[in-house]
Order: sequence, then structure tokens, then C-alpha cells
Amino acid sequence: MDLGIKDRVALVAAASRGLGKAIALRFSQEGAKIVICARDEDRLFKARDEIAAATGGKVEGIKADVTDRQQVSDLVKKVIEKFGKIEILVCNAGGPPAGMADNFTLDDYQQAVELNLLSTITLCYEVMPCMKEQKWGRIINMTSISAKQPIDNLILSNTSRAGVLGFSKSLSNQLAPFGITVNAVCPGYTKTERVEELARSFEESGKGTVKDFYTSIEKAIPTGRLGTPEEVAHAVAFLASEGAGYITGVALQVDGGYIKALY
Repeated sequence: MDLGIKDRVALVAAASRGLGKAIALRFSQEGAKIVICARDEDRLFKARDEIAAATGGKVEGIKADVTDRQQVSDLVKKVIEKFGKIEILVCNAGGPPAGMADNFTLDDYQQAVELNLLSTITLCYEVMPCMKEQKWGRIINMTSISAKQPIDNLILSNTSRAGVLGFSKSLSNQLAPFGITVNAVCPGYTKTERVEELARSFEESGKGTVKDFYTSIEKAIPTGRLGTPEEVAHAVAFLASEGAGYITGVALQVDGGYIKALY
């Protein structure tokens, strides 16, 4: 299926590994021009080279910390200077530490909000003028199933990521007249470094072994398994496609049926 994003310019944040990298790879496979960013320069350029080698596509890497407003502003300016526009934006960032309420201070909440919510808002605000001018755009904000169904030991993520859903829905209504869609994707438990970190945290807390963690999670997923980064990337690529122009304001779960609520 041709998604209609060949030669579209896509900026994918925090894409040196995990879901971000898988999404950038999927876009590149569709012929889009890709810019990825990350804080770790070595890992960033390695990911850039791996994606370019796998697809033969145009892939740029720009070092940037999405929690730093000035760096985000500079990042967007560099992409527009290089390609003249940004047509697809994927807001992505790592997750805050696992833990319960008693484990954290107010400063920890501040950092979590800056990492997951404010980084998304900043990226969107920097890209909006360009997308409004061209009257076309796709914004996909990566969040988590914890934004819809809170997970007991992820109170920071539950709190900060839920805000992304409210922001995305509000923004989608305001940008729809400009031909810009805004959607959120809520990945479930997926085979990434982030889930490996949660498994280790589970073991360190004395609740059981890493194997126990995966067994308990898989029992709660109707499909009986964790997802793959590629499966999440396929969903994101569709939302970025030409054919998804009438889909906006959605919070799409990619979770194997983990969330039990109707919506």
C-alpha cells in the first residue's frame, strides 16, 4: 500500500533507538525525507547511518534535547533551512523513572512533565507556523497506555502522559481547518529498551524476577505477547499518510488489547 508520503519531510524526535528509530525507519521505507534527533550524538549518528543503509533514503541526524526549548527551536529552524518545510512531526521522548508516589519529590514530577508533556507542546508550537502556511501537516504525539489506564508503579508517566492526550485533542480541533491532523498513539508493552528497564526495576523492587515481570504482563494482554516496535511504527505511518486526512483527535491504542475500557 502506497501511503503517499514519498518525499514528505518528517521530523522524528528521540529516534536513536526504540520506537522513535522504528518509526523513522518505516517512514524512510516509504520514501520520506527523515530528520531524527536525540541527546546522545554517537547513538544518534549510528541510528542515522543504519536507517540510511537499510533504505537508501535521505536521513539527517541533529543532536537536540527535546526538554530544552532553545534546542527545539534551533532544531526546527535547521530542518526548515535544510528542506524548506516540515510536513510530518512525531513528538517522542523517553519515559520517566518507575515508582510509586512515595518514591518521588515534586521536582521529579516537574522533570517528568518537562520530558513528556512540555517537550510535545514545544515541538508542536515550533512546527505549527510552517504547517499552517503550507496548509498540510501530520502531527503524531507518542504517549503510552498509561495515559488511558494508569499503571500502578508508573505514577510519573501516568501523570505527565495523560496531559499529552488533552493537549493533542484540543490542538487537533484548532488545526483541522488548516489541513493539519493531530493524533496521539498509545503503545502498550512493546519489546524496547524502556520495557527492559521496567523489568529490571520490577526485579530490584523485590516483586519478582525479570521473567516473572514478562509472564505477568503477557497474561494481561489478550494477544498473549508483547508488541514489536515495527507494529507501532506501522500504525504511526498510517496516521501520517495521505489517506488518514480525515482522522484527527484520536488516541490510538497499539497494545494487543491490554486496555479494557471502551474509549
